Amino acid sequence: MIEPRDDLTLGKLSLTYRILFTGFLLVMGLGLLMAGAQIMLTHGMADGKPGLSMNDIVYSYYGNRSGSKMEAALTGAMKTKAPEAVNFTLIQWVRDDAPVAEWDKVGPLLEKHCASCHDEESGLLEVAKLDVAKNLAEIDHGASIASLTRVSHIHLFGIGFIFLFVGWIFGMAEFNQLWKLILIATPFAFLVLDIASWWLTKFWPGFAWLTMIGGIGYSLASTVMFATSLAQMWLPRWTKK
Repeated sequence: MIEPRDDLTLGKLSLTYRILFTGFLLVMGLGLLMAGAQIMLTHGMADGKPGLSMNDIVYSYYGNRSGSKMEAALTGAMKTKAPEAVNFTLIQWVRDDAPVAEWDKVGPLLEKHCASCHDEESGLLEVAKLDVAKNLAEIDHGASIASLTRVSHIHLFGIGFIFLFVGWIFGMAEFNQLWKLILIATPFAFLVLDIASWWLTKFWPGFAWLTMIGGIGYSLASTVMFATSLAQMWLPRWTKK
């Protein structure tokens, strides 16, 4: 990547590069919105209530150690997916330490009410399998070390590259130099804070608030860079005559 000249601003770019950078920013912006929606639909329902809360973050990473993941799902996000009598039977099985002897009764219920979504193609846990169901019936200790490691490196590599290119484009904006440097650095700092908060919350639930700060921090900085870059590439005040 070549550093742009000091006199090359977004408004002076050729139409080719303005279209290229605009397409990238719009697609990345849409991707970040979809990521936010995915968080609301997964972590945001961890406590069974719509909207992301501190409890959602704690349940996702530290776990709900007063019960199992299966019971938490059956009394929360998955409560309406099966009749009340079925939920009662499944919860009772969980509270009885998930005896294998009763699988002939429990297995068909999971197959009927859950397997249509929780199948191999969906990528979700196949809850109609005995080993999976018994694992979900254990006390909920939140995200595993293996899953945290996998998700952490994916986010650090993937989102890090997004911020690299967004910052490179924003680097050509006409903006106060000190604030420009702060805005370019902020998403990287808050991304590291966000990832670190997952690990801290895994062991100490009181750190859940750091996850909120991390996500809000890099979202705000990115929004300013996205909006400023697009405005200076296309609004008459900024474009060359």
